[in-house]
Amino acid sequence: MATRVGKYTLLLPSRPSIIGHAAVVGKAEGEGPLAKEFDYCYSDDTIDGCPSWEKAESALQYEAITRAIAKAKLSPKDINLIMAGDLLDQCIGTSFGIRELAIPFLGLYGACSTMALSLGLASVLVDSGAVDYAVASTSSHFASAERQFRLPLEYGGQRPPSAQRTATASGASVIAENKEDLPCVEAVTFGKIMDLGIKDANNMGAAMAPAAASTIGDFLNDTHTSPADYDLILTGDLGKVGAELLIDLLKKDYGYDISSVHGDCGLMIYDLEAQDVHAGGSGCGCSGSVVNSYIMRQLKEKTLNRVFFVGTGALLSPTSTMQGESIPSIAHGVLLTSGDE
Repeated sequence: MATRVGKYTLLLPSRPSIIGHAAVVGKAEGEGPLAKEFDYCYSDDTIDGCPSWEKAESALQYEAITRAIAKAKLSPKDINLIMAGDLLDQCIGTSFGIRELAIPFLGLYGACSTMALSLGLASVLVDSGAVDYAVASTSSHFASAERQFRLPLEYGGQRPPSAQRTATASGASVIAENKEDLPCVEAVTFGKIMDLGIKDANNMGAAMAPAAASTIGDFLNDTHTSPADYDLILTGDLGKVGAELLIDLLKKDYGYDISSVHGDCGLMIYDLEAQDVHAGGSGCGCSGSVVNSYIMRQLKEKTLNRVFFVGTGALLSPTSTMQGESIPSIAHGVLLTSGDE
């Protein structure tokens, strides 16, 4: 059973393993530096001709989940629970995507932190013995997110340099009891809502950086560790603006310098010089796809042994933005290890 250390962190003594994982992406992501890491790259963002962007996102998530289950050498009927969500109203990207799988479903909304949230919760349930096999999944789509949170693509609006591109991508993990030599989850830190008053919906990195700093600082304090104890402290999708701000906030508010071990999925999924993505990538599928491809491979190969993955999410809605509200944010942390004792 999970045991709490410090104030916010749960240690998972059984060390649940990720026995299957998959990541599928759209056209722009398939043209980025991690293209060879993904299970499948679609050549068109309609995802093989879906009639709407929302249906395309559902197809992405179905593909990631079924591929992850197959790679775990299981079938959907073996899965006890799916924990998943996305950025769309009522999480329709997820619910419409998985409805034919007939697996018990817990819908989650953590905005772009959903991969870390679902992975952390699923691991706690497996560690407790409540379920044998759980799926953690998420997705996002550039066009469906633009339509919901900003303006339809047909409008042709210009984005400022601080804006990030919502990744057309999905990632899924299958979590089970510990298996020797597979990546596992050793600890989870669920984050607090942070709000420093940022109101610009085109500057998500600045809005989310305080939440990332809070969760990383709390985790290091709780575990009495330092940044040097980790091969990588990986944030979800802060992008260029948020990543720089995170470094400054952690130094100023917590006394930690993570600059030598920090990476950000939003800076990894695209080539910022060659691709028109402004400040980098964002969206649930950004960290979902990077973690369930490149990061898992490195953990399996022992190139990385200890990764603290911190998914970051901006908890805004179109309504709150139009009402002039600030953007509250959240960050959830999951300690991933290579499975070595």
